[in-house]
Amino acid sequence: ERLSAFRQLEGGGLSFDVADPAPLAFSFENTNAIRDLIREHHGEEGALEPLIAKLKSWRDAQVFAGIACGSAGQADRLKRLFAERNISVKVHSEPFDFDHATADPKILVHLFAEELSQGFVDATSHLALLSAEDIFGVKTRKKSRRRKNAEGFAASFKDLKEGDLCVHSDFGVCRYAGLVTMTLDGISGDFLNLEFAGRDKIYLPVSRMRLISRFTGGDTSKVALDKLGTGTWEKKKALVKENLLKMAAELLQLYAERKAHPGFRFSAPDRYFHQFEADFEFDETPDQQKAIDDVIADMQNPLPMDRLICGDVGYGKTEVAMRAVFKAVLDRKQVAVLTPTTLLAHQHFATFKKRFHGYPVTVEVISSLKKQSEIREILQRAREGRLDVLIGTHKLLNSEVGFRDLGLYVIDEEQKFGVKQKEALKRLRTTVDTLTLSATPIPRTLNMAMSGMRDLSLITTPPVDRRAIRTFVNKFDERQIREAVTREIQRGGQVFFIHNRVQSIHSMEKLLHELLPNITIGLAHGQMGEGQLEKVMLDFVEKRTQLLLCTSIVESGIDISSANTMIVNRADQFGLSQLYQLRGRVGRSKERAYAYLMVPQGRAVTKEAERRLEVLQAFTELGAGFNIASHDLEIRGAGSLLGKEQSGSIEAVGFDLYSQMLEEAISEVRGDEPRREIEPDINLPLAAYLPESYVPDVQQRLILYKRFTQCQTPEELVDLRSELIDRFGDAPDEVDHLQELMMIRQELRTLQLRQLDGSPGRLVITLGAEARLDGARLASLVQRSKGLYRLTPDLKLIAKLDGHVKGAEFIAAARKVLRDVHACSLR
Repeated sequence: ERLSAFRQLEGGGLSFDVADPAPLAFSFENTNAIRDLIREHHGEEGALEPLIAKLKSWRDAQVFAGIACGSAGQADRLKRLFAERNISVKVHSEPFDFDHATADPKILVHLFAEELSQGFVDATSHLALLSAEDIFGVKTRKKSRRRKNAEGFAASFKDLKEGDLCVHSDFGVCRYAGLVTMTLDGISGDFLNLEFAGRDKIYLPVSRMRLISRFTGGDTSKVALDKLGTGTWEKKKALVKENLLKMAAELLQLYAERKAHPGFRFSAPDRYFHQFEADFEFDETPDQQKAIDDVIADMQNPLPMDRLICGDVGYGKTEVAMRAVFKAVLDRKQVAVLTPTTLLAHQHFATFKKRFHGYPVTVEVISSLKKQSEIREILQRAREGRLDVLIGTHKLLNSEVGFRDLGLYVIDEEQKFGVKQKEALKRLRTTVDTLTLSATPIPRTLNMAMSGMRDLSLITTPPVDRRAIRTFVNKFDERQIREAVTREIQRGGQVFFIHNRVQSIHSMEKLLHELLPNITIGLAHGQMGEGQLEKVMLDFVEKRTQLLLCTSIVESGIDISSANTMIVNRADQFGLSQLYQLRGRVGRSKERAYAYLMVPQGRAVTKEAERRLEVLQAFTELGAGFNIASHDLEIRGAGSLLGKEQSGSIEAVGFDLYSQMLEEAISEVRGDEPRREIEPDINLPLAAYLPESYVPDVQQRLILYKRFTQCQTPEELVDLRSELIDRFGDAPDEVDHLQELMMIRQELRTLQLRQLDGSPGRLVITLGAEARLDGARLASLVQRSKGLYRLTPDLKLIAKLDGHVKGAEFIAAARKVLRDVHACSLR
């Protein structure tokens, strides 16, 4: 009751005095003052001193002090911070409770894994309770400064299994043969078993997993393992680098042309634009809003925009494009919208007309469904500037198409265009703002975006009430077809039936009429007359037909919310991204959607087709398009960025290493200071790994090890360890040691130091020629140390230790030595 009464008064910023024995004056303003002091001293040894001083004053006043940490991981983090300052704390696993009579006076503060919105003090009960936010402020995750490719989709180890190919950046292509626990010199640890040609093996410590990536880049059955000690891997990498340097020079030339011919700087959004935003009938998802903000910011930059919007089918990419289109029209610029199919062009035309209704924006479409006289009149209006938005297929790239003042090009599903069209688009990008939309970007496009050559915005948040599509892979079964179609029709829906062979589509139509005599069926394929095809599609859109039997002509552009069942015949003959696009035609409403992928009875499908179907069946969750693209990369290979000549390079070294080498080549051509990234080796006599008893699942351990090696800051490591505690319970010493060694590795990597070794009585740091240390400062450190430090001619810094240092004490000793060495770093 007292706490409740206090809560009612908390807005007044009240202070409370404790009569016995020392005065206590504390209010909400005081908690903010503590937080401000901590922020002011953040990163220094005395960062927690203001809090500790306050806690001691409460103890002297016989006030029970507690901190609601929010999670077991955060409680453990605070415990470690206090322990470093020799402060006694107690972590409570039970929900919050306190009792002055049983409280240990030596305990300065009690830590609870409970949530608390804001701290308070109840003077009557002699209780002070803080929240973690009172101490550290509201937690915001900092963006990691890691390489753009470090989190690349192909680097994921989440589905790595024994027998898969990997690439060791120093030794070449190898085969992953499992995660093994070994004991060396009495110290246990986990190692990756890597097999090379000639039955050679390497046992790689998990702490060095940054050197390993999955091999991605085509048919792995044709890839040969590298042999250790032959030099062939270095020759391979040298050849790939030579090709990359040539390509990087060409890329930079293309971007230099963009900078030499600056585009139009669009104005900032005004009240008309904000009105257009307000007219959107749905709430923007966070990703969608971020993509819109990115695009509008790009348009206000004089450098021509080249942004890829990658979002799943139906996730709102078109609305992002329409915001950009409206902004361009407001600034009196014309817009071209390029689509791969006639159907998609007309779908966009209808969508744009509806969205721009009530605004003075003129929109037209040209396609094979239009009469030549109509097309000529539309093109004339575009040349004279009497048309704002022109939508069309590749016809827009013809020489007779012209604009009075083109300011924006929107390209939908660029991967479906041919080489000639892509070359024309490449030239456009040097002068006109370009926005590309894709649901499953082909590896080449995705690679360019991930490599920093194009700007990328991801829309991964599903619209409200959207449900995943249930996907089944089955042998062709007439009974199942009848049941699936009947079920959909009975709930008032419609069905797509995909049969991608025009020669036999009429035979399939006859079969469907026999199976479903009471169902109205429409037939659509690309060889039909223009008017006939348009009528069939219109009948389906307006629900005059219940089932549409068609080729993959509907892969893009059909948006019918009532069609929520799809059957794909001979699904084994479709590409992965094509199947994914087809499946995206259903499930565009709140209704549960179903996709049936049919393969022939009594006939084997190819290995690649089997993998494609497995991937599509596995990735049914919302927002799977990005994952689909990564598996498409695995199955088909990465191809080339600027031509076929690069495909061999990717197949030689794998996609991940290729991407890393590409970044390095671009930096080299730019004239940036070359900096070879060192992966330091640490050998300290203590166990640092995830014991099987703590994380039993091998795959989980593998993923966690990969995450540990990818952390770039101490904060990331602390967060990861806190996550482990929340998921698996209190961490054993081996996990603590793993985190500490990873922090030390980060410091070694920052200073470009090669190795750290510990043995009884000493620590040895191997510096190397790349070390980012000031020689004069280092020499001064050695001279001042009075024999504690010694520098050898082969660039090793030897630190003398107490002979009794052992186990975890090596970590504290290594930290102290690295602090001294860091003081000698290049400014």
